[in-house]
Amino acid sequence: MIITRTPFRISFVGGGSDLPAFYRAHGGSVLSTTIDKYMYISSHDYFEAGKIRTKYSKTETVSAVSDIEHPILRTIMQRLGVREGLEVSSIADVPAGTGMGSSSSFTVGTLHNLMAREGRLHEVSKAWLGEQACRVELEDLSEPIGKQDQYAAAFGGLNIIDFHANDQVSVSPLNLSSEGILEFSSHLRLYYFGNQRSASSILEEQSQRASEADKVQALKEMVGFVRPFSGYLQSGEWEAIGALMHENWMLKQSLASGISTGPIQEAYAAAQRAGAWGGKLLGAGGGGFMLFVAHPGQHAALDHALSSLRPFPFSLETAGSQVIFNG
Repeated sequence: MIITRTPFRISFVGGGSDLPAFYRAHGGSVLSTTIDKYMYISSHDYFEAGKIRTKYSKTETVSAVSDIEHPILRTIMQRLGVREGLEVSSIADVPAGTGMGSSSSFTVGTLHNLMAREGRLHEVSKAWLGEQACRVELEDLSEPIGKQDQYAAAFGGLNIIDFHANDQVSVSPLNLSSEGILEFSSHLRLYYFGNQRSASSILEEQSQRASEADKVQALKEMVGFVRPFSGYLQSGEWEAIGALMHENWMLKQSLASGISTGPIQEAYAAAQRAGAWGGKLLGAGGGGFMLFVAHPGQHAALDHALSSLRPFPFSLETAGSQVIFNG
């Protein structure tokens, strides 16, 4: 039995600039963190040596890797040359389609797990996991997504992730003190809005419109928030961080249809009236989780104003994808 634990992420500013259609022309940058909510992948020998069993939202039992319906599992097994006689299962703390990068955490965790099973952990680094996960999702499967989720899940922690025109990715940790991280966390409040959805249609539209002048300008401004946000984190200027997130959210809504909805806008306005300095919807848009920045003393008022939404406690984590059991 081998078990990997791979974190989910929340991003603060710059999201959308990790799409190849944008960063190959202008460069991209996001600031994000991983949190203590995880994707767990387990693998072990299957009783029937000539078959493969996979368990995710459904259960498959097949006789060949090529017969696996799950596209990410099938592609990773083909890439690594994994043979039959294997069972792979996944369990997640957060459902898919909620804006925390669960698909990429699944990809990173599965790569990590199966490399351990193949006895190839000496080849695995955080950068390798991020790069290979991007190849699986963007190249092999032609998903219309960006690169931030894969690298966030692989590296873990609070980072600036830069996307270069030559397709290289740089990850720069923000080395806040433990006290600074706790203080930052105490100003964050996360709510589950619901309405799980696939990000693909929104991101595909965003990619197709990434060369339009107004979209380019909006994304450039969002990228421009990354370094100031980092500075405010270092100096503990939490209200300024909220203001930047608010500006980022206003710009993000202009990138594609479906990012925001009437109920989302109503919830955001209610949070502002209750004292939130700023916030955003996580992920591509349309539903999932809403994140707000507010003084800790205002969190009760936020909970009351957003009483129809479920508060979702979390902490920041720093480890990234890990093999937590190898027996």
